[in-house]
Amino acid sequence: MEDASEQARALDEEITADQALLRAVEEALEAGDDKALHDLVGDLHEADLADLLELLRPDERTELIRRLGRDFEFGTLSELDESVRDQLVEALPNAQLAEAVRELDSDDAVYLLENLEEDEQSDILARVPAGERAQLERSLAYPEDSAGRLMQTEFVAVPPFWSVGQTIDHLREADNLPDRFSALFVVSPTFHLLGEVPLDKLLRTPRPVAIEKIMERDLRPIPVTTDQEEVARLFERYDLYAAPVIDGDGRLVGVITVDDVVEVIQEEADEDIKRLAGVGDESLADSILRIASGRFPWLLVNLATSILASLVIGLFDATIAQMVALAVLMPIVASMGGNAGTQTMTVAVRALATRELGSANARRIIVRETLVGLLNGLAFALVMVVVVLVWFGSGPLGLVIAAAMVINMLVAGIAGILIPMLLDRMGIDPAVASTVFLTTVTDVVGFFAFLGIAALWLV
Repeated sequence: MEDASEQARALDEEITADQALLRAVEEALEAGDDKALHDLVGDLHEADLADLLELLRPDERTELIRRLGRDFEFGTLSELDESVRDQLVEALPNAQLAEAVRELDSDDAVYLLENLEEDEQSDILARVPAGERAQLERSLAYPEDSAGRLMQTEFVAVPPFWSVGQTIDHLREADNLPDRFSALFVVSPTFHLLGEVPLDKLLRTPRPVAIEKIMERDLRPIPVTTDQEEVARLFERYDLYAAPVIDGDGRLVGVITVDDVVEVIQEEADEDIKRLAGVGDESLADSILRIASGRFPWLLVNLATSILASLVIGLFDATIAQMVALAVLMPIVASMGGNAGTQTMTVAVRALATRELGSANARRIIVRETLVGLLNGLAFALVMVVVVLVWFGSGPLGLVIAAAMVINMLVAGIAGILIPMLLDRMGIDPAVASTVFLTTVTDVVGFFAFLGIAALWLV
């Protein structure tokens, strides 16, 4: 308990400090006090400055960057939420964006450029040295969310016949190496990937030894067109820190590092959670109109499915009129089925995304979820019999809702696993469409089962 209290106090202090910094920055911006702004944000980490920018109004963001001038760290742009980054990129002059592209690592530069219009991209790239421009244009030509967009084109490559001493001397003298790297790659004269040498192994080997004697040949190169979700899965599965990226001919064209993959994992998890709720790719920085328009389509679909459920209820209006208790208890059956189905669906969607659920274990998982639904249905059926007896004093009504509860929770368990699997098989993202279909199934089955049994038995 003390640890939890300390963590809560630390979080409160952090939030208070952020609020105080935000107010101080806003006041300095309003007063035009450049010195105060530099004192307030000059020593902030790029990620912390990005958080601050996201809290400011759009006009304040561009004003802060303008007043910081050359003290603004361009790496901050790659730490921003996508919608905030795009707003800033649109507002900043192309000359400043070109300077940012020159300073950033190639993967961050691509991230900065990828959503711009072609004419703006061309204007910015025209201000970049020819060699860097060619690399960026090649990366931008790869599919969105692919390894080619995710990789950085700065890496260290050496021939296999070099000695360890030659390689170390090269690393000390070359001025065009990446800022940080943990391994170097061994390539043929045509730049085909041959192997990899971790830096720790290089430094522990005597200088006369040839690189080909110590290189690791068991690599897991990633094709340049691989989807970023698959890249993340490979890093997680094989505990990779960095992975070479190869083109269709097997030539080394880039490297993906674990820090980029962590961002992909967070991005994909965030995307799946939002899609399950039907809110797309919106963020807290989006405008009211964009958020409302993004949510409207799925709310419209939900309205249509709700009308379908209401039509089912309308079939039994005479039954409900004769026993008002049915109207009171009816939402319980549908709600329990919906919640049970959502639990199963959430597990299924995530398992499909991480490739843990596939044809090899599908039958076992379907049987498991069916039995879970049946077991929970029986347990809550007993609970509802007792509740109805106490509430309405009616044993037959309790048995009716118990039977409906078992049927709906059983169907919910089956639908919760089958709907995502069928959508995935059809090439439809289950995170987007599963919720609507599942809600329809559990509502229709719940109302039909409860009112249908009641009509046959009680009325």
